[in-house]
Amino acid sequence: MATVSSLPPPVQHPNTSSSPMLQPCLEQLDEQHKQQLQTQEAAVVQIDNDPKQSPLNPCPTHGFINKSISTLYRVSFNQNGSCFAIGTDCGISVYSCDPYCEMFRRYFDNGGGIGIVEMLFRSNILVFVGNGDNPQYHRNKVIIWDDHQNRCIGELRFRSAVRGVRLRRDCIVVILEQKIFIYNFADLKLVHQIETISNPKGLCEISQTAVSPVLVCPGLQNGQVRVDHFTSKRTKFIFAHDSRIASFALSHEGNVLATASIKGTLIRIFSTQDGTLLQEVRRGADRAEIHSVSFDPTAQWLAVSSDKGTVHVFRLKVNLGNQDKTRTTPNFRGTLAAASSPLSFIKGVLPKYFSSEWSVAQFRFPGDSEFIVTFGHEKNTLLILGLDGSFIRCKFDPSSGKEMTQMEIHNFLKSEKAS
Repeated sequence: MATVSSLPPPVQHPNTSSSPMLQPCLEQLDEQHKQQLQTQEAAVVQIDNDPKQSPLNPCPTHGFINKSISTLYRVSFNQNGSCFAIGTDCGISVYSCDPYCEMFRRYFDNGGGIGIVEMLFRSNILVFVGNGDNPQYHRNKVIIWDDHQNRCIGELRFRSAVRGVRLRRDCIVVILEQKIFIYNFADLKLVHQIETISNPKGLCEISQTAVSPVLVCPGLQNGQVRVDHFTSKRTKFIFAHDSRIASFALSHEGNVLATASIKGTLIRIFSTQDGTLLQEVRRGADRAEIHSVSFDPTAQWLAVSSDKGTVHVFRLKVNLGNQDKTRTTPNFRGTLAAASSPLSFIKGVLPKYFSSEWSVAQFRFPGDSEFIVTFGHEKNTLLILGLDGSFIRCKFDPSSGKEMTQMEIHNFLKSEKAS
């Protein structure tokens, strides 16, 4: 269970009012959400009027990351891939993806580490969780930060370490080792909690554009995924794999789910409505650790990154407009496989490997760091982030099946851009 407390009034920093870096770059929340945040702030203040909190220092110039950073803990895209945020042993920084540029940074006086940083689209609201040898906040606290006010507006405290956080405009989801808590953003009231199997990676996804929120998380057994439809109060358990779930992604509308196991060879796509297996694609034959899975906004393409140093893009054949027809097709899975391989006519003789659906494009990372991937706003483009500080934009041609073309590469941990 969590407790909620307020945080201190705004701290006036000498460079805040004149700093040119942030406010013009970020979109404002809509009026309704502003009112919700004001309600939230009032509710929080009533709970605790004497919290202890260290201020963040605004960066006075629009430049590169300070070289004093020694550890990069986390990189993450926002909900629509327009920005990304990094958590370091000094604080946090936020970047625009298109065009690539540093938007702002927030460093702590005492150099406290931030292990989780999540953005709410391009708004002024961010969420922090501490990490490292000198964490700025305890690992069992979620700090809600309003960067326009330059202060914390809420805090959620738990009995164990926070493994992950997900945000929607109307709710905040906090992932612990074996529990997930969902809160209203308007007043930080707990509305739902879920028990899961051990989930040290903090796996959880929630739909962003659907009117009815759809949340996906690990179930209570290895290989099982739980799907919650909150408006209709329906829960569906999907046995996606024989082994433990390593990664999954939810489409923007919340109607399609892609899963990968710790084997990392197959990625399966399911309907979240009834758990129907819609498609199965193959990353490779060797075991691999899947680092990220991502849908494009139309659920036409799926990108997968792994510790093999590659990103694969798969063409999806999911009929989103008529899933009822899909459900009534008795051999839908077999039909997809048959359409994908010239060897399918001897499918019953050769191993399943030979009738697999393969990626239409690939990209090989420089180095051996961990990378995550999402789709860019430009057609057929990918954005790739690495824990080595790499930001890569590349383009794929689905008709050629060739390697992707690198369009640009930067390193946000160095004072000069990589060429």
